[in-house]
Amino acid sequence: MVVVGQIARDLVLVVDEVPGPGGTAPVRERREMLGGKGANIAVGLAQLGAPVQLVGVVGDDDTGARLIARAAADGIGTEGVVQRQDCLTGLIVDLVADGWRYLEHLPDGVLLREDDVPTDLIARAATVVVQLQQPPEVALKAARAAHGRVVLDGAPERLRAELLACADVVRADHQEAELLSGRKIADAAEATAAARDVMKHGPGLVAFAVDGVGNVFIWDEGELVVPLGDVEVVDTTGGGDAFVAGLTFALTRGDGPADAARLAVAASGATVTRPGGRPDLTGC
Repeated sequence: MVVVGQIARDLVLVVDEVPGPGGTAPVRERREMLGGKGANIAVGLAQLGAPVQLVGVVGDDDTGARLIARAAADGIGTEGVVQRQDCLTGLIVDLVADGWRYLEHLPDGVLLREDDVPTDLIARAATVVVQLQQPPEVALKAARAAHGRVVLDGAPERLRAELLACADVVRADHQEAELLSGRKIADAAEATAAARDVMKHGPGLVAFAVDGVGNVFIWDEGELVVPLGDVEVVDTTGGGDAFVAGLTFALTRGDGPADAARLAVAASGATVTRPGGRPDLTGC
């Protein structure tokens, strides 16, 4: 499998409360790790036992070199990772208190460019996950290079019709699902109708999250609503990435849509019980 997407250094800080201006708060827990949505998906796939390659960009700094080494130690192939000259590696600070807050430093240089896309590597993959925080033109080049299954994660800013025509599977959170479908979604029935509309443009399986409800899965022969689990949510960061990893892994090994849906939801639930976006799917 190949994952095309964001790579960053994740710094997770857990505090009891966020201080006001001029205030100070002690950090109860600090974690630093390989992160970014693309890297999180690749980590999850590797933990589930899939051979996986990561395609993305880091800077030519020490942080970038450490992230590449960390990915390799996680069992992820890194031949598709670009080290951009004169560019700082992306940084995401996840501040966990009463909910979570993001601080992001993602320079333009850490976005993939069309000439960064390793089309030969992608063409050899059984499944390619394209994480749509990249420029749409780059995402489309990656999707068109694929000979196997194409999984789109998110909603593109442009080239929606072209990307959907390349997709076999589409996954979107609640906000992305509304952007992708052009509909307001308030419940499972509205999500089902929106997903059916998206399927008309090419995908054979659509998974939409519905806030406060769960996840809706639609495919040609059926549909399934999987409600939210009863896990204690600590930090939702990375839950969607683990969901994509679980769904992709199950479909690629030959599971049907319903079984793949259940693994996706279980993988997400296992991730949101801990601070930070790095999954831990070895027991799923």
